[in-house]
Amino acid sequence: MDRDDEAENVQTAMRPQLQQRSSIPSFVLIIFMLFLLTNHSGDEFLARNHHYDALRSLTYQLSNFTNWMNGSDTNFSMPDRNPSLRPLVESHMTLGSRLDPSSASYFTNITGFIRGEIDFHNITLPSLNDTHAPWSSHAESYMENTNMTEILHSLGTQDWKATRKMAWSVIDHAVVEGVSDKLAMAHGRIDFVDATSGNEMRLDFEGVHFIANGSVYGFAEPPGRHIDIRYLPAIVPEESQNGTTLVVRNELQSRVDKIKTMIDNGVIDQESSEANSGVQSDCGFLVYAQIEPSLISEELMIDVESELQSPTGKWTPNVFPLRVNGVLLSRECGVLYRFHHAEGLRTQSFLRRVVNYGSISGVVSLIMLTLSCRHVDRTHSPAALQRLSVWTFYTQAIVDAVSLAAHITFAILAHGRPSLALIIPAFASSIIFSIEAHHATLINQVQAPGDALNTTIPPPRPPQQAPQDNGPGAETAQPAQRPQTPPPLTARSFLSTFARNLYSDPQARIWIGLLICLTFVVRAIVSPSLALFFVGSMYSSSSLSAEYLIGMSICRLWFPFYFLANSTNVLDVEPRRWVYSLAAFVLFQVGVVLLQKSLGPAFFLPKRFATAQIYDYHPPMPSNMHDPEAPDQPLGDCSICMEVIHVKDSKQLQQVTGGLLQKVGVKKSYSVAPCHHIFHTECLEKWLALKNICPQCRRPLPPL
Repeated sequence: MDRDDEAENVQTAMRPQLQQRSSIPSFVLIIFMLFLLTNHSGDEFLARNHHYDALRSLTYQLSNFTNWMNGSDTNFSMPDRNPSLRPLVESHMTLGSRLDPSSASYFTNITGFIRGEIDFHNITLPSLNDTHAPWSSHAESYMENTNMTEILHSLGTQDWKATRKMAWSVIDHAVVEGVSDKLAMAHGRIDFVDATSGNEMRLDFEGVHFIANGSVYGFAEPPGRHIDIRYLPAIVPEESQNGTTLVVRNELQSRVDKIKTMIDNGVIDQESSEANSGVQSDCGFLVYAQIEPSLISEELMIDVESELQSPTGKWTPNVFPLRVNGVLLSRECGVLYRFHHAEGLRTQSFLRRVVNYGSISGVVSLIMLTLSCRHVDRTHSPAALQRLSVWTFYTQAIVDAVSLAAHITFAILAHGRPSLALIIPAFASSIIFSIEAHHATLINQVQAPGDALNTTIPPPRPPQQAPQDNGPGAETAQPAQRPQTPPPLTARSFLSTFARNLYSDPQARIWIGLLICLTFVVRAIVSPSLALFFVGSMYSSSSLSAEYLIGMSICRLWFPFYFLANSTNVLDVEPRRWVYSLAAFVLFQVGVVLLQKSLGPAFFLPKRFATAQIYDYHPPMPSNMHDPEAPDQPLGDCSICMEVIHVKDSKQLQQVTGGLLQKVGVKKSYSVAPCHHIFHTECLEKWLALKNICPQCRRPLPPL
């Protein structure tokens, strides 16, 4: 009792200490979790301060600009117009004018993508001295008093002379009412592509769009350099300066209101700064663009725009695509670009094109899904799986996984109906991927035993005879068995060991092959031709049905043909002529496989290479194995049907055919496996249609 009381007192004394020690880590853990949940990251804090700074800056700009408009004291002043600017621009393009609304009109909304070729002109003073163009005098007047050293510093690393293409994405805001001419603010970006190095130079764009005459005026600056839209009235025609001033003031007020609303609602928009892929330049441009008129009335143009924004099925006339002419002018870098007939694709037309692509891709993917299901139903037995190539389905599974990721990403970037249309091919690709991956796994499971290094079984050793009884003491006369010493270890290099393991391990070959496939498919981002030719070479290299082979080949080729042979594809990928070579290569494989099914798998090889060494399941039995005069010669029991195996029928058939049994292809009634187990030929054929292992010892068996 004393010991029990003492133990109880000790436990009672220790219990508060244990509870106190266990509560401290729990309290620290709770505090740490609350800290993680309530802590604001540094990026969010910086973004919030950025919003406050932007609000103060815009409010200051708006107040100064408003005071300038009212003639009050202000720190803002509008720069003087350069008298040579407009003549220089008009020498390369024609600015628009008002049209007869009954016979012609302009597009009222240019939101979308404009792409075209651009011509480079060097307008620095040293270069203009050797130029005798009609516009050189205007350029000299425009570029006077410029410092060549500053120009060279501003040019940066971009090769402006090698730049031949322009991509302009622009968004039109709502038309501003209350001014003499209908105006709309526009913003976006302009990308220049260096044809030599492939680098891209990106510029931010801010401007104003005159709806009545189809003209666009604006500024383009590298990322990080603020565009002050208050200077837009200085580059528009003088008769439109007052209207532009009102539009700029309204735009500044809307931006101030937007930031205030975001701050009040606690919405923190963390803007990411986009780099120019290693290109550094300080060249800012003036943008002058003119929309080409359409030969339809203004009333019909309004119907076209309305139907494009909100489709109702109403008939509208066919309108030529949006085409734009323009000039990009940089005084601080001495660069002038001219683009002519740049074709534009408006956003609504682009979204409709995405819907069409998603619909057609969905139908093609559903056809591939149907063909895959029918193929799996026909080839579910081990005998059929033994004749298929696992690499064909591994490669197709990888391609479908990439297709799934691409369509899902595209659907996330698109909004509304286009995203729903892209879900169809994405969902079908996911189902096809799961089917092909499962089918490839089954093929690997069936073929893996046969791919082992040592599939042949050595002949059984003769049984060791028992020692003869030679009288007493015979045991001592037997020689003592010497212990066998293992063979000496030989040093192997890493490469030889790796190659040996790779050759002997089927799983290692599969994983390394998948790694190679993934490497080539990922390289499609940089070199799509290499990846597509790799996939094309792996495709069709299997024993497939004609329906699956032809149908899947045509469906697979539809995707590269859409992107690489169609200039109006949704990703704006430039056409590649080698896509026709890819199609010819795949169709050539299809033709070879179909000929193999009808003429034999080695029809294109010489006879000395076409003969394959196969295992003979019907070797001749020794004559002294059984009594030749016996009425029946059983070879044992078949472990499949449990019946006796007779050899008499085979010998009688041999005598009847005059020794031509093997020549005519007639199989004997018995079959001897490599592991020396004997079965009925008919029973073994049925067994191998289900499993390719020996029914007795479970060792792999070659095809019968």
